[in-house]
Amino acid sequence: MTSEVMAPGPGRGYGCAVTVQTLPAFGALLRQWRERRRLSQFELSVQTGVSARHLSRVETGRAEPSRRMVLRLAEALGVPLRERNALLVAARFAPEWDETDYWDDRLAVARQAVGMILEHHDPLPAVVVDRFGNLLDFNGGAARLMEGVDPALLSGRANLARAALHPGGLAPRLLNFREVQQYFLDRLREQFAVDEHPAVAALVEEVRSYQPVGEEDGRWDGAAPSPIALPLRVRTPRGDLSMFTTIATFGAPRDVTVSELAVELFFPLDDATREAFAERP
Repeated sequence: MTSEVMAPGPGRGYGCAVTVQTLPAFGALLRQWRERRRLSQFELSVQTGVSARHLSRVETGRAEPSRRMVLRLAEALGVPLRERNALLVAARFAPEWDETDYWDDRLAVARQAVGMILEHHDPLPAVVVDRFGNLLDFNGGAARLMEGVDPALLSGRANLARAALHPGGLAPRLLNFREVQQYFLDRLREQFAVDEHPAVAALVEEVRSYQPVGEEDGRWDGAAPSPIALPLRVRTPRGDLSMFTTIATFGAPRDVTVSELAVELFFPLDDATREAFAERP
């Protein structure tokens, strides 16, 4: 079960929303993260300078950590910012990082940076998504790729996986539906392993429920596997396009929203795709 906890922002009174599970004890959360990283108490002790004996007492609830220790342990374990806030709240401390709406003026510089990436990548497709894969922005190349997608799938809280796999989305034109479906399932399951958010669980079930549509029936007709990355193969009026993606994120973010932004950039896998995108409308 998740809940929205209004916790005090650092030095500013209440107003920082932290989405967390109905909070277990800090020790249980710490143990979960340590085991997820496959570290023994001794190994974590060596990395952080906290004695293994004290770590054991913290994990079993016989000792309480300081705020500084929580942050040091979270850093060593590579815990994402949202979950670092949850660790702090579980230890009865105020969150360290704000979570700002993407369209808030305080993130104007971040949006400008993202906008530059989108613009410079055009005419190749590029999209910006949040941790759920919800579309926040996209460039002209992505708009052209999604021509014919049901407008309802691109309005409101549009989701990239849904736009790709829904029968009203790209699905009828996908030439390797099952591969793309598995790609999205893997991403969503990785996210669920981090925060076990019910919205992610619901998306996993939704994505699993989609079935191939169209003449190709989800199969790619004899193309050799890509040596670079899983391809997206889609039939368009400009011919059959074959692409792979890279994902850009912010380095050393100081805001939860910024830490969870992903800019997905599409690149051509063959000359035909490269030439098709070079032909601007």
